[in-house]
Amino acid sequence: MPYSSLMRLRIVPALLVALLLGLSTSGFASDLALVGAKIYRSPTEAPIEDGTILVHDGRIRAVGPRTNIKVPQDASVIDCKGLVVTAGFWNSHVHILTPGLLHAEKLSPEQITSQLEEMLTRWGFTTVFDIASVLQNTNIIRRRIESGEVRGPRILTVGEPFWAKGGTPIYVKGFLEANHINIPEIESNTQAAERVRQQIRDGADGIKIFAGSVEADSILIMPLDLAKAIVAEAHRAGKPVFAHPSNQEGIEVALQSGVDILAHTTPSGGPWSSSLVERLKAAQ
Repeated sequence: MPYSSLMRLRIVPALLVALLLGLSTSGFASDLALVGAKIYRSPTEAPIEDGTILVHDGRIRAVGPRTNIKVPQDASVIDCKGLVVTAGFWNSHVHILTPGLLHAEKLSPEQITSQLEEMLTRWGFTTVFDIASVLQNTNIIRRRIESGEVRGPRILTVGEPFWAKGGTPIYVKGFLEANHINIPEIESNTQAAERVRQQIRDGADGIKIFAGSVEADSILIMPLDLAKAIVAEAHRAGKPVFAHPSNQEGIEVALQSGVDILAHTTPSGGPWSSSLVERLKAAQ
């Protein structure tokens, strides 16, 4: 997705990444100049070898060779000689569901910032899509980032994922129980549609279904009518739907229900046939 108009930066070392993520609330003057860096504006363009980036009020005003950019006299200047600047990276498969980020209302800004830096920002991720977490907790983290209290990436989220009755994945049951997290299993189309509406009202940017959920000795496939009800309700609100397929039966549910994004491939389902690949391409 193009991000040039709101381009955030990845600079090595990581200290500068954290610095730039906090531009809008930092102690810098309204103008900031990054001078002397090798700048990659696009993967398809040659880098600017001795470039300058001028930032005004937290937004990039100009990018180009040092000789072409006039730096205001009162700007804060960072010498970036020997460093590299790129547009911020997207990561569309993360989980804001780690022990260090739970109960975010009780964590200090430093604790949250450290967790997000370790997992995301030190690698240059400035926008992420969280595809399974506790929505209320993720919203707290997002608000604390947006207020400037915490340094971190822009976070889009699906909140709690949807699985059918008996479909809580075996590999998360223990974690959910240990942390007193209740993600309800869906038993009816009506219940599913109402929960989609509620999660979107509460701030979810998308929805995720477990079209195929890994259990102790099998993969539980979500009923197609249930998947269709969830996808239809999400699409009515203009939200994308992710699917965890697990096997090729799960892919079938995803395809037939109109899911937008497969969150995984299907290592337990064998190689994909050329006809399935063509169907996936056609469904884009």
